[in-house]
Amino acid sequence: MKRMLAAAAVFALTLPAPAFARGTFDPTTEFEQHDWIPIHLGPLNLSITKAVAYLLIGTALTILLGIVLMRARLALLPDRRQTIGEALYEIAQVQIAEQGLPSKAIGRWFPYVATLLLFIFVVNLIGFIPLPLTGETWHGVPTWGIYAATSSLSVTLALALLTFVFTHVEGIRWNGPTRYFKSWIPEAPKPLLALIVPLEILGQFMRLISLSVRLFANMLAGHILILTFIGLMFILETVVLAPIVIPVATAFYLFEVVIVVGIQAFIFAALSAIYIGSAIEPQH
Repeated sequence: MKRMLAAAAVFALTLPAPAFARGTFDPTTEFEQHDWIPIHLGPLNLSITKAVAYLLIGTALTILLGIVLMRARLALLPDRRQTIGEALYEIAQVQIAEQGLPSKAIGRWFPYVATLLLFIFVVNLIGFIPLPLTGETWHGVPTWGIYAATSSLSVTLALALLTFVFTHVEGIRWNGPTRYFKSWIPEAPKPLLALIVPLEILGQFMRLISLSVRLFANMLAGHILILTFIGLMFILETVVLAPIVIPVATAFYLFEVVIVVGIQAFIFAALSAIYIGSAIEPQH
């Protein structure tokens, strides 16, 4: 019973102020971006929004986590901090860098893919921690809620764009522009090249789309499911559903935190390593 009450209290914190207006809760409004601190330089919008605030928090926590875990003195009998640091390093080195990057490029690009892994993991994780950053108030008190910056397509697209640019820069740097772009053209009869070449070029840009949309869609779907199930009580204006929706929302919450948060960070970093590695050593 105590666990159920604790779970109910946690999920109450995740609901925005509009949820308490009976029958008006809309989970999609949680992902709208509003300018908290307007910063406009001509057509360029650099305003501080909820997503920017979460990214700043995620950046600070990623730096702090790296310092705490990776700058510890090594011991023959490692403590918990060293054990976690070594585990993260091994995942980034063995499971990501060595699997996707050629050996000659690991020294240069391991820091990048390791940073992607840690940063996306931290940003995903704080997206499931209730914080008073909803931008809304309830009776003058800031409401607490959950929000993931990676549920914004502009954020995931910016991360994917970094990998996209680095991929082609490295491909040209290692192979030269002629050999690199020629590697996009497979061996095929000349009549088919007019069809295949545009598809190969489109495939390169599809990497950018798939890399960004995969992370965005998974994080967005998880948050909408959690908020929707909890919001049913307010939409239908009844607490009778609480014994049903709270356990279901809790199950989704735990699934996202325990599995999806880490898996999505790993996939993004691993694919980035594979794309950069395949550009450095084209298959054809």
